[in-house]
Amino acid sequence: MKKYLGILFLLTAIMYGCKINYTFTGASVSPVDKTFSVDFFTNNAPLFQPTLSQTFTEGLKDKISSQTRLSLISGGGDLHFEGEITNYSSGPISVQNAEMASMNRLTITVKVKYSNKNDPKQNYEQNFTQYEDYAATSSLSSVEDELIGKIVVKLTEDIFNKTLANW
Repeated sequence: MKKYLGILFLLTAIMYGCKINYTFTGASVSPVDKTFSVDFFTNNAPLFQPTLSQTFTEGLKDKISSQTRLSLISGGGDLHFEGEITNYSSGPISVQNAEMASMNRLTITVKVKYSNKNDPKQNYEQNFTQYEDYAATSSLSSVEDELIGKIVVKLTEDIFNKTLANW
């Protein structure tokens, strides 16, 4: 009986001594990181879209806030994101007979500079590009808001995965 109690005690000590953190988001945030900040991403693309900067900046804030335990602060966070929108373009991608485009593509590129106060070896500067296709029979202005929303979701997912996910 003492032998079984000893084994039970040992197993209990091992189980409580080992801590494994599981997350459903795939986020891997160091316990020392408590805050994050996101500077406004200015639109420096040759083709200017007035609401894109605000939409992207808020989308990145929302993604990190909803997928981590980090608190958003206005500047100087443990994890800090800054950058600019460098490309916003639309053009044909497939041609039908008579050299008419059947599909167009909206492409957005953002340049991101990421800084980690507590682990500078994780810092990076990188361009992220995503796109959405739309029928050439539609005008860009009629589908633009929907396409931008979809592209921002993809871009913020890419940035999140590069920065905070264990992929």
